[in-house]
Amino acid sequence: MWTRIWAFLDRCFFGAASARPGTLGFALRVLRYPYAVVRDLSRGEINLRAMGLVYTTLLSLIPLLAFSFAIVKVFGGYRDFQPIVYEFFRPVGDAAATELSNRVMQFASHVSSGVVGSVGLALLAWTLIGTIKKVEDSFNFVWHVEQPRSFARRLAEYSTLLVAGPLLLVGFVGLTHAALGSAPMQEVVRLPLLHRLRGTGIALAPYAMVTAFFTALYMMVPNTRVHWRAALIGALVGGVLWAAVGKMFTAFVVYSTRLTIVYAGFAFMVAALLWTYFGWLILLAGAQLSFYVQNPAYLRLGLQQLRLSSVELEQLALRLMYFVGRTHVAGGRLWSVNRLANELGLPGIAVAQMATALERAGLVIVTEEDELVPARDIGGIGVNEILDIARNQRSGHVAPRNVPVPPVDRVLAGLEEARRSRCAELTLRDLVDEVPRPTLISPRQTSLR
Repeated sequence: MWTRIWAFLDRCFFGAASARPGTLGFALRVLRYPYAVVRDLSRGEINLRAMGLVYTTLLSLIPLLAFSFAIVKVFGGYRDFQPIVYEFFRPVGDAAATELSNRVMQFASHVSSGVVGSVGLALLAWTLIGTIKKVEDSFNFVWHVEQPRSFARRLAEYSTLLVAGPLLLVGFVGLTHAALGSAPMQEVVRLPLLHRLRGTGIALAPYAMVTAFFTALYMMVPNTRVHWRAALIGALVGGVLWAAVGKMFTAFVVYSTRLTIVYAGFAFMVAALLWTYFGWLILLAGAQLSFYVQNPAYLRLGLQQLRLSSVELEQLALRLMYFVGRTHVAGGRLWSVNRLANELGLPGIAVAQMATALERAGLVIVTEEDELVPARDIGGIGVNEILDIARNQRSGHVAPRNVPVPPVDRVLAGLEEARRSRCAELTLRDLVDEVPRPTLISPRQTSLR
């Protein structure tokens, strides 16, 4: 039944009605984005990632705060972390959030006092780097990134983040307190209008901080280039969901007595686990939305594995090389993987994989700006060579035994010989220089004239 429902919704949002001009078509095209995110959540892969990150969070929360304490203790600002920890746990209720934040701060303070200036600090940093890698792997999964950061790059970037992040956070909080507590600011905020604006700003500050934090994560964590507009849209939606779900979860904890009855004194711990799971689920859903905003060609495919037939692979290779060769001869803006994907109506991963195969074969070069140019004279690139690259991509599975079957072998050899004979002298230059043929006119159209 669920398969039929999803198939029906898929036809609604991606069918002929969505391509029509007007309000209905525009609404369907916009609603594709939340539909795609909900569809991906229903399939379970993102939920499993969120569950795994709950365990990661519990494992790394105390070490993260302890490492942050060790960094900022010399500045006397480690007390500023308690309101941040309280805000994270606030949806579980004021009493539980206060108890959790006090315990976390107490444990982290004890740990940090024992590791400063010792080998334990290095071990703590190593644990945190491994934890951040798990977060990166989840974001790379959402963004269809197959190649993670190298070990050296990961070590350098994560270490910088762990050192600079706490300093920047404490510095921002300290400057905010100093600015709000200064005498000129106190005089200014006494004005009725500004006092009201100050109250509104204080109420919106948590949501603005969550949105800014999400935007930074969406742009920096995936091992790919994320546009700021896509990251901001995903962060705005994630921030709104965080606030809405947080309020609903608080109401559930306050008015539900089942947790207390079943779990007794551990009820607040269960509530904290549930809220941590929802928090990671919201964060990953926002990342999925930002991915779709930047790569709308993936909306219909989603998280499914892309499988192209051999005919589609040959067509993709020839068309990719044709566009690259034509731009090389005629001039104009160079083609990137994303532009080619939009032009061909394919997910970017299909074009990226083919571009990688052609680059390894020495037919194209991918520049630092992710643009494609021919690796050699297009007059020396044969069509047979392009087709061989498309046909001989490995699937990753073990090759079957080559069992001789004479009738089948003769048919396959004849097909291969016919293809090579047809394309023997044909090069990419010939395809680019070919004059387009005029459009054929049907007899009915001739009679109408």
